[in-house]
Amino acid sequence: MPAAISPERPQNLITKLTNCRLVKGNTLVEEDLWISSQTGKILPAQEIFYEHQLGPDQIIDLQGRIVSPGFIDSQFNGAYGFDFSTPGDVVSYQKGIKALNQKLVQTGLTSYLPTIITQKPEVYHKALPYLGPSGQDRIPEDGAESLGAHCEGPFMSAHKKGVHNESALREATSGFASIEQCYGAANLTADTIKMITAAPEVEGVMESIPELTSRGIIMSIGHTDADFEKATEAINNGATMITHLFNAMKPLHHRNPGIFGLLGQNYGARRPYFGLIADGIHLHPTTVKIAWAAHPEGMVLVTDALALMGMDDGVYEWTNGDMIVKKGSNLTKQGTETLAGGCASLLQCLNNFLTWTGAPIPTGLAAVTSTPAKMLGMYPQKGTLETEADADLCVLSEVDVIDENGFTNRVLQVDEVWKFGKRVFERT
Repeated sequence: MPAAISPERPQNLITKLTNCRLVKGNTLVEEDLWISSQTGKILPAQEIFYEHQLGPDQIIDLQGRIVSPGFIDSQFNGAYGFDFSTPGDVVSYQKGIKALNQKLVQTGLTSYLPTIITQKPEVYHKALPYLGPSGQDRIPEDGAESLGAHCEGPFMSAHKKGVHNESALREATSGFASIEQCYGAANLTADTIKMITAAPEVEGVMESIPELTSRGIIMSIGHTDADFEKATEAINNGATMITHLFNAMKPLHHRNPGIFGLLGQNYGARRPYFGLIADGIHLHPTTVKIAWAAHPEGMVLVTDALALMGMDDGVYEWTNGDMIVKKGSNLTKQGTETLAGGCASLLQCLNNFLTWTGAPIPTGLAAVTSTPAKMLGMYPQKGTLETEADADLCVLSEVDVIDENGFTNRVLQVDEVWKFGKRVFERT
């Protein structure tokens, strides 16, 4: 029975999740999970029960369902009509972020990097102060939290810009001083910017990597025309991530493997983490399987979701004045076949990966939990169910769905989401 509740101990302070399968490494373990809504942490069950002789205030039977750490998306531009790259007036921008965070948890997303694509300096200066880490003082009902901003651009190759605004692309002609001028010197710390995507061959970028990483900012290679040698130099200078592997970069060639070659054991350079957009549009399923097989420990599933995620199909105006056509998960620049980002949820990308590869469920979940947490330097605070980790959880069930070809696939469904030890979403 639950322990008696005293005036000093608020109701449902300690929750015991039972009859569930926990994601522990590469396996699903039948084990209870104790969490606290006061500390927002996962509790050491045996210590709480045996040493402190405390029982749970509530026991929830999950009927054999899976408990996973909350999902983490490191490349997320917006959703439900809200775009991080269009700050507008400050009050509306802050309200938009709050409303978005409360919706995102319904998809299983509990943490993310709000991403600003290539913009003029004044946009970065205006938006970045509101996109830093949300911090532990926030309440669970606020929903998903920012782990820091991701600046995708503007220091990228004009040849690999995709739908980024070419007129806003820049070179760091004065080295790090140019980068400070672009983003704002006060924003160039891990307290605001968590990651920057740039092309290492662009003037001034390569020599700025050590300074950026010394400030706790992750350097990611992307939207680049770099060859294998230039990419290897960037890794040796401190870059640790590849933004949406295969997209907006040189393709694999048998005599020059390009960026993809970084996933191999080459010349003593450490292998980077890499993002994959497994939405069924950006990459062929076999391409995803090849990348995963090459470096499974480095795979991070991302959405690259635009504000059109969660919106109806149609034609929409984008931030740079282009018109974007949305058809299902496919976003293209009107009148072209140029991909304009994604609008699939991270859960959809996860289910695609599991279907395409046949990988075990814990392997797929690692790509949206523990691996991005490690890439971001947030592990074991995030991305794990170990004691003292943040109690950000997804309760998942396995359901059968019939795809467009008539085949039945077993996929994961988000039934509940817990943030800092408190349930913030329950499927009805």
